[in-house]
Amino acid sequence: MTPADNSARSISPNAHVFWRVEGSLLNLTAVRPLGYFTWNAQSFLARWLRRGAMALMALARPVLYIAHRRAATRVLHSVLRGISRDRLDLLGAEYFQYRLKPKLKPHGVAQLKQFLEGGAEVVLVSQGLDHVMRPLAEHLGVRYLLCNRLEFRDGMATGRLLHPVIRPRGVLARITGQSPNGAVPLGQLCHDLNFRPEVLLSAITPARRPAPAKVRPALGFDPGKAVPRLSVRESLARKHLLLVGVTGFIGKVWLANTLMDLPDIGKIYLLVRRQRGASGPERFEKMVEESPVFEPLYRRYGERFPDFMRQRVEVVEGDISQPGLGMDAAVRERLARTLDVVVNSSGLTDFNPDLREALAANVDAILHLIEFLRASDHAALLHLSTCYVVGFVDGRIPEILTPNYTPFGIPGWDAESEVRGLRQLIAETEARAESPEVTAELRQQALDKLTAAKDLHGAALENQIRKNRIRWLRSALVEAGTKRARELGWPNTYTFTKSLAESMLASYGVGLAIAVVRPSIVESSVEKPFRGWNEGINTSAALSYLLGTFFRQLPTNEHKCLDLIPVDTVTRGMTLIAAALVQHCHQSLYQLATSVSNRCDMRRSIELTGLAHRKYYRAQEGLESWLRLRFDTIPVSKERYRRFSAPGQRAIVRAIQKIMSPVTPKQPVLARTERNLEKLEKLIELFEPFILHNQHVFEGENAELLSSAVPPDEVADFAYDPRALDWYEFWIDVHIPALRKWTYPLIEGRRVEYESRQEFRLRGPTPAEPRVRSGAIIDTGVTWPSS
Repeated sequence: MTPADNSARSISPNAHVFWRVEGSLLNLTAVRPLGYFTWNAQSFLARWLRRGAMALMALARPVLYIAHRRAATRVLHSVLRGISRDRLDLLGAEYFQYRLKPKLKPHGVAQLKQFLEGGAEVVLVSQGLDHVMRPLAEHLGVRYLLCNRLEFRDGMATGRLLHPVIRPRGVLARITGQSPNGAVPLGQLCHDLNFRPEVLLSAITPARRPAPAKVRPALGFDPGKAVPRLSVRESLARKHLLLVGVTGFIGKVWLANTLMDLPDIGKIYLLVRRQRGASGPERFEKMVEESPVFEPLYRRYGERFPDFMRQRVEVVEGDISQPGLGMDAAVRERLARTLDVVVNSSGLTDFNPDLREALAANVDAILHLIEFLRASDHAALLHLSTCYVVGFVDGRIPEILTPNYTPFGIPGWDAESEVRGLRQLIAETEARAESPEVTAELRQQALDKLTAAKDLHGAALENQIRKNRIRWLRSALVEAGTKRARELGWPNTYTFTKSLAESMLASYGVGLAIAVVRPSIVESSVEKPFRGWNEGINTSAALSYLLGTFFRQLPTNEHKCLDLIPVDTVTRGMTLIAAALVQHCHQSLYQLATSVSNRCDMRRSIELTGLAHRKYYRAQEGLESWLRLRFDTIPVSKERYRRFSAPGQRAIVRAIQKIMSPVTPKQPVLARTERNLEKLEKLIELFEPFILHNQHVFEGENAELLSSAVPPDEVADFAYDPRALDWYEFWIDVHIPALRKWTYPLIEGRRVEYESRQEFRLRGPTPAEPRVRSGAIIDTGVTWPSS
């Protein structure tokens, strides 16, 4: 038996054993990790400035080290001032994984393991920062640390070390202190570090990265909003619900999660329209068969999954944009008698669609729903909108539903009159599309086109003119909708028509049980249906993909909040609100957002996105990955973006092409580069209202008050608490990996491959054997604007 074995056995269980990392586990210095941090700062300028500071300190540090080791350590760490905690955490984990882990001393690790197996509570002691020591401790299974810690303000390092400062070992200790047994008695450690025992004991910290509190109490000042108790299971047991928009991102997740958490619900009817020759039930069967969202249900019920679905789900073919919801009359009458809640998560979510389509999906659908509710016995409505219906306004947005709302506060404006005016505008544009002037223009376009169309005549020419007329009309109505939206204070047609729908509900829904639910930007799931589910090309996907390329400068207000919320947090809120509707204790408006309760501004969002891409590229091989992980996007002003990013680069390309035009062929050499820069400009312009122009802060008290009334045994499944989100974990370990798996292939024109469980039939025989389906494209219905 070795001396280390005897030492390990002599330690009483749960006793603190202080283990010096330097010498026993690693030959760790203070300078090299700091050099790694400084060289990987966010901007190129910061990297060189910090490297210069490190060079100056290299000259002064020997003198400081001899004079006062603790002061030398403080001065050395001052170069980290202005680096975020998020960056230091990721770089620390990266430094350990790729630099320190291969150099761990096996004999020292073995000795440490013996102490841990003997029941000792080991505390790693090191001059290194906790950002580096934390991944080491997690790798070794150690729960506590005693190491240097930086002070942070608003998530940014001040460059000051917190007390007590763990100074480096002396020169003699570096020579003699190479024993694999790093255990140091507390008295000896106090002598080496020149601190009293109570100082060191108070500085011991957990090795795990601190996480936000899971649940915090909600405090309401309006007694009319108080809810004494709200049991979701009791409220929705044996209740019948109609879900509209099940093929979209939120609707699909809400259905799967509701069936998982509320197996005793009565019946969920799904309104699905016929599309491209496929009936409503066929579309739903294909969705269940191909979507990973329903995998947890299948694992729970196995072969009984189809039977369970038949008992709990019924597909009704219809179209919410049509009168009577496009249903068969008998089915509509049956549902009017039995439904308790209608959940409407449908809508056209493109930023600037054809005005006809936007009115039909976002406004007409609401009018038809109100007619249905008036004819029903007792049905309530949960209508999904978006926080961004507020338009071009700044400041705190209260949970108040305002009829005839416009962001610019236009006096006398009326939503109903506006809808009539838009219909008239559509009719006039359609008539103009058929006018002789436009027809002549379209005919000339067909004849002048540099294709075979210039040789067309007769029926073929008329067919080309008809296609041109369809494109002209659609383009004209897209432009008309966008122009009118901006005149009234909305950034696009999507938020404009969604706000019109809210005004219609406020005006025509008087006396009905209606709750409008406004989520912010709905993103990847944290827990349900599984960790990291996303689909479609939404706002965060397009921008985050761009930030993973060589794109460097994003025009934004770095203090503006990018209000993201996970989809399963939204569906929890929706289920709570549905229960409140049944119990008649609901409010008229709920905002499901994080800008008040758990703020994450644009500066942090941009940096976390870059760090998540860095983590991915660091694990890859090849020159392109090596280069990409060194290109971090930074927030800049609009003026700097115009000068040095896409607009400025495009101007240079155009100038080069103009100079080279006399000697280049018909197709300019840099034409493709110019087109790509133009697309990039349009993408940035499309999202500027949400990342640059307005500072929205969305209150979200109402849903949190409902959550505070949930019984303790239902908190795990139904509590709504956006404060519990850890943005570092969400961006780096959940959201960006989810986008990379489910969404980026769609952006790149590739197919998402996954294993399909088996054939599914809502009506019919038991499914066949499992099969693999590859190359299927995930349904791109999303909740927040996509383009």
